[in-house]
Amino acid sequence: MDDAQFFLGATNKSVLIVDLDGTLIHTDMLYETFWSAISARWLNIIPAMRASMNGKAALKRSLEEMGPIDIPHLPYNSDVLDYIADWRAKGGQVALVSASDQRLVQQVADHLGLFDAVCGSDGTRNLKGPEKAKYLQDTYGESNFAYMGDAIADLEVWKYTTKAITVGVSKPLAKRVEALGIPVERLSDRKRPVKPILKAMRPHQWLKNVLIFLPMMAAHQFSAITVAQSILAFVVFSLIASSVYLLNDLLDLDADRAHPRKRFRPFASGELPLVWGTLLTPLLLMTGFGLSLFMGWAFFGVMALYYAVTTAYSFLLKRELIVDICALAGLYTLRIIAGGVATGIPLSVWLLAFSMFFFFSLASMKRQAELKSGQNMGQEKAHGRSYKTSDLPLIANMAVSSGYVSVLVMALYLYSDTVRALYSFPAPLWGICLVLLFWISRMTMISHRGWMHDDPVVFAARDYISIVCAIIIFVCAIVGTMF
Repeated sequence: MDDAQFFLGATNKSVLIVDLDGTLIHTDMLYETFWSAISARWLNIIPAMRASMNGKAALKRSLEEMGPIDIPHLPYNSDVLDYIADWRAKGGQVALVSASDQRLVQQVADHLGLFDAVCGSDGTRNLKGPEKAKYLQDTYGESNFAYMGDAIADLEVWKYTTKAITVGVSKPLAKRVEALGIPVERLSDRKRPVKPILKAMRPHQWLKNVLIFLPMMAAHQFSAITVAQSILAFVVFSLIASSVYLLNDLLDLDADRAHPRKRFRPFASGELPLVWGTLLTPLLLMTGFGLSLFMGWAFFGVMALYYAVTTAYSFLLKRELIVDICALAGLYTLRIIAGGVATGIPLSVWLLAFSMFFFFSLASMKRQAELKSGQNMGQEKAHGRSYKTSDLPLIANMAVSSGYVSVLVMALYLYSDTVRALYSFPAPLWGICLVLLFWISRMTMISHRGWMHDDPVVFAARDYISIVCAIIIFVCAIVGTMF
């Protein structure tokens, strides 16, 4: 115990003890440092496992050393901050006491400047539950402080307080706190995680998985078995893709919190605890791969390749110049390949060539939109990427030129024997080329002007002109088969 803590405990009867994880911040430092360490270097999981053998406090210290945290951008609980400010305004003193590592707790306290004393786990002692209760009694005396917490482990502390302030606790826990017979104040109730979980899974991104149906549609094979196979493949791809989205969000917490829009994502904002992502990521992955076995080993192999590429993208490829764009384009194309493998429909060279150039264009637009957003914010370099805002003209040229090449491939395809076999009246298909030329040009221009969200596919799904273009393309394809 240092002199400041002893003085605070001995002379002031109006002391508020505030917990950190889940109370002052809408997150947990253990998971924050874990994912930060893994993001920095995935092999960090090995020393973390070794440290865990020496206890939880040792694990926290090890993760703190390997996983730097962006303290200013943590999701702080505004209600708690207001409560602390009000407590201090009335002459009370406040201490931040947490089971998180002392170094992190001190950094938070230094950033906020609201605490008179600070204490956390020290690498040997895990300051949680009974250990925290004992420390607080030794420092401040029994029933000589109010305590603000959020977890069932805090019951051991609330037994010895003059007042319990609960933050986001469940109803059963709230009843147990009230049963202690001390004054209780509830700042907020625990919210159900269903909506944040669905939001984190990004079902709107499943629109990309519609590409799985493209081989079936391009070959005009609409049997019940083919449709069922495509639907199951869509479900599998969506589950595994959502697992990847969760993993990406866990690895990109700092970058997302520094982003004007991504900071509202469930994990970055603290709306959804990181423990949910840590559990759901492998669960969705295993469920998806389990279902993929019903499609055969070839489809399982395609999904394994997809996951390998996306994982490599999350840890490495997204930071590599141009390689990241190629990887994104390849992941789009893998969806088409998955659809072909799932249904047993051979993929034409024309379809693969078109998809390669078209999706390279979309991936370039995505980077263009991100760089434009950064440029508008005065940034010179994209956060977590290898691009500079000065690269914008080149990225824009890549987007539009590869898009135009995909239209050229489409035009050449219209002269192939395949088209004559599938379409009795192929002339309307030229309308598809015109629409694609217009759409690619317009999307590139929108991105250039900074009007596009980061993902062009999501933007197109909400853009009525893009929807009209899709309808026209569909009508052209239908008319080509009617005469």
